[in-house]
Amino acid sequence: MTQYLLAIDQGTTSSRAIVFDASGTSVATAQQEFHQYFPKDGQVEHDAREIWDSTLAVCREALKESGVDASELAGIGITNQRETTVIWDRKTGEPIHHAIVWQDRRTASVCAKLKSDGHENTVVDRTGLLIDPYFSATKIAWILDNVEGARARADAGELAFGTVDSWLLWNLTNGRSHRTDATNASRTALFNIHEQQWDEELLALFRVPSALLPEVLDSAADFGVTDEHWLGAPVQVAGIAGDQHAALVGQACFEPGMAKSTYGTGCFLMLNTGEKALRSENRLLTTMAYRLNGKPCYAIEGSIFVAGAAMQWLRDGLRLIKHASESSAHAAEVGVDNPVYLVPAFTGLGAPHWDPHARGAIMGLTRDTGIAEIVTAGLQSVCYQTKDLIRAILNDGASLQALRVDGGMVVNDWVMQFLADILNVSVDRPRVTETTALGAAYLAGLQTGVYQSLEEIAQLWERERRFEPEMRPALREKLYAGWLDSVERVCNN
Repeated sequence: MTQYLLAIDQGTTSSRAIVFDASGTSVATAQQEFHQYFPKDGQVEHDAREIWDSTLAVCREALKESGVDASELAGIGITNQRETTVIWDRKTGEPIHHAIVWQDRRTASVCAKLKSDGHENTVVDRTGLLIDPYFSATKIAWILDNVEGARARADAGELAFGTVDSWLLWNLTNGRSHRTDATNASRTALFNIHEQQWDEELLALFRVPSALLPEVLDSAADFGVTDEHWLGAPVQVAGIAGDQHAALVGQACFEPGMAKSTYGTGCFLMLNTGEKALRSENRLLTTMAYRLNGKPCYAIEGSIFVAGAAMQWLRDGLRLIKHASESSAHAAEVGVDNPVYLVPAFTGLGAPHWDPHARGAIMGLTRDTGIAEIVTAGLQSVCYQTKDLIRAILNDGASLQALRVDGGMVVNDWVMQFLADILNVSVDRPRVTETTALGAAYLAGLQTGVYQSLEEIAQLWERERRFEPEMRPALREKLYAGWLDSVERVCNN
């Protein structure tokens, strides 16, 4: 009998559900965008209720479209936007504040004070993370300090914190499961990745009561069973991983040295380092790759805050294009030797710069500049930022022969060729580009017996196309030098 898996892929701009069969083939997909809130400069919020409502809607729609009954599902895997912070009332299940999104920079001054007080080394040593508004810890404290009575209620055990996976799991199980997995826990700046537990000293440093926290399980585990009335039958939630970790699993990067880069709202490059948690000397992050059977696997990660979101801004903000697919024609018209640079530091710059105060800019404008050049610069910015990460990884002593790519942007052949050219490495695009959702499905399948091992999953990975570098070295160096100059101007403002 065919065994089906339902993957929930809850992202920054949309919620998606995909039904996969045991071969890793998508049977049906449903997707729904939801509202983005920008209360002040550098602040980004979501309505956690809307996240849940949209997730439930797409799950039901995907099952209906697939013709698969919930009772035929072997399990559910959840993958999610990471670091986004939700705090809710344990009795009512109601959030006490909008979710504060990973992109949000409102705690930049708090982070600067913690760094100036000399705490960053402790945080890096225990969590692999830098002190930055990106991570959940300072967001939790901000909500507790800014919602009346919240801190006292948190101390009394009346409130629950979760990243989006925990919030969805809580709702799916009608409040029976308050859990997360090791990958999501590792992104809070409160979880000791070496001891694999919440760190009491970090909880005190960031002023986060332990009563708020979810139980941490492996990435493939028995997280709980969904309430029957949500999908029509109870289903085991058997896999959870943050989106980038799930993509690493979906790309079958199970051996040290294998790397993937995901191009969604942001861009995230992750390189498997195996049993060793390597500390980066170039401001990259040490993080969990995944945890299975109690055994952690580690990775080095570079995080770019704005990738696909730059194209969304060109479409919705500047209205230079009506659909992202139009960008290819513009890029073909302009060509790679584009003198215009778009630095999309809309909410600061991530790795390896970590400048929360940087703001976006378009450089190199002349009287000849038109829509095509600016749109092309938006596409190129994603590739230049990836090169920033690759340089840092190579400087940390890692080696990279090829890069596996996934996410919405990788269907664009022009971008993938430019990426190979500017990185000077082979870029492999898989047959299934929605590997984030696929990774969540694989984890659920591991727990429920659909798959017996990571080796079996690795056999399912297929390359659809390889892009080889073709650019002349002199042109590559010239273009990247222009990018570095543009970034320096933005960071020095």
